[in-house]
Amino acid sequence: MEWQQLHGFYQVAKLGSFIQAAEATLRTQAALRQQVKALEKELGCRLLERIGKRQLHLTPAGEKLYVFCESLVPRWDSCKEELDEIKGLHKGPLRLAAPFTTIYHLLPEVLQKYIQQFPQVELTLLDRSQQRVLALVKSGDIDFGLALESLVPKDLTVLPWLPVETMLITPRDHPLTKMHPVTLEGIARYSLILPPQDRAYGGRRALPDQLRKLGLHYHILLESSNVELSALYVEMGLGISYATITPGLKHLEERNLAFISLSRYFPPDYLAVVMRRDKFLPAYKKAFLNILLGDKIFPI
Repeated sequence: MEWQQLHGFYQVAKLGSFIQAAEATLRTQAALRQQVKALEKELGCRLLERIGKRQLHLTPAGEKLYVFCESLVPRWDSCKEELDEIKGLHKGPLRLAAPFTTIYHLLPEVLQKYIQQFPQVELTLLDRSQQRVLALVKSGDIDFGLALESLVPKDLTVLPWLPVETMLITPRDHPLTKMHPVTLEGIARYSLILPPQDRAYGGRRALPDQLRKLGLHYHILLESSNVELSALYVEMGLGISYATITPGLKHLEERNLAFISLSRYFPPDYLAVVMRRDKFLPAYKKAFLNILLGDKIFPI
């Protein structure tokens, strides 16, 4: 039995697809199929069954082996990082996930500085919704996630990064910019641009729920998972939107947009770094956190 065979089977079982596992492991589907067949031959039992044309199903033997691999593979990856640390090698993978707006507006300068200092690090960025970010952190598929502190489960480590505030987004000359304070009744008069009605977007129901409590009728013009797209339609005067935003973003402040605080209805929050509590951090990963958070909180 070879390590690559176990790792290949683990990825196929975890992702439920030879196609996705091939992309994750940078191997061909044919190579993965051969590895699984070799394991089945050595163990003398079937590990995977195909249901229909595309769906894979673990056999009872496959489930047992998957549980074994699930405990072994992350430990092996961590062990390799610890060995590199002992050897003084500042290289290895660094996987980070965050929503699009965070990656687009807040990370470029940080990443540029980090890559200049650690050119041998294999950096991977994933554009994901906040709920998906948290799921990836929990599963160990990424090193760090960026999400709102208020959404993070208590079993994960949270490092607050930037204060954020829920803001109403309107054109600069919109009537709501002259309303002090802005009321929910005033908001309900205009078409809304909201995140998709999906569990992945935790704040989707926050504003509509408050409007419904007051018995206010409202119209949803657009469901958008991208703040940039929402801002574009706001600038066109087609509706108003709201989002949790870090104050002082020049990219947005230079546009024909007004940002009105909704702190009356939504408490302040933090954009935070999220990671597993059992995560081993080699020096090059500690260095990333130090650069991101702007303080040497992790000794190297």
